Amino acid sequence: MARKPTKGYFVRGQFVAEGSELDEQLKRELHGEHPSKTEQKAQSAELQALGQQLLTLRADLRDPLDLPTRLLDALAELARIKDFEGRRRQAQYVGKLMRQLDEAQIAAIRAALDAQRQGPAAETLLLHTAERWRERLLDGDTALTDWAQQFPTTDLQQLRALVRQARKDAPAAEPAGQAPRHAKAYRELFQWIRAALEQQDIDIEPAN
Repeated sequence: MARKPTKGYFVRGQFVAEGSELDEQLKRELHGEHPSKTEQKAQSAELQALGQQLLTLRADLRDPLDLPTRLLDALAELARIKDFEGRRRQAQYVGKLMRQLDEAQIAAIRAALDAQRQGPAAETLLLHTAERWRERLLDGDTALTDWAQQFPTTDLQQLRALVRQARKDAPAAEPAGQAPRHAKAYRELFQWIRAALEQQDIDIEPAN
């Protein structure tokens, strides 16, 4: 027996079967209808997970969000609950409250969480960059020229003075297996470089 052909239509060269998920989606877009139950469930799960991530957000990033008191109270209760089933129900409640927020509030939450995730990485990069600059500056005067070209607005006179003092105070060779004990100028040079780099609105990586 010949197979009954599937009913449907073509959209931009693509066949859309009647009753398929794509068909339902296109009809909703055409008539401005709400998302399907499957889509709503996925969105709810995503917002619930986003709400739980708020528990890890630092206070200085969370406070400016001006979150509703009910949501803050629900998060505080979620943090206190240890029972698995109790946490599951409370997390669902947090998700319900998250769905009451508007798109701007959700976007602000995402931005705050992203800022927190990027913070440690940016700080680590800054510290490593400052360390590399210090070693280069202590190693030779060429690095001073490179610094002056890359950061001409910094106090170059103070930098030269710190470098000279750090070189003067450089420790003598230590016995094998012992780390050298650096003087105050060595640490001050690092702090000065770090502060200078933090103020720069340009690439902080040292030249090779």
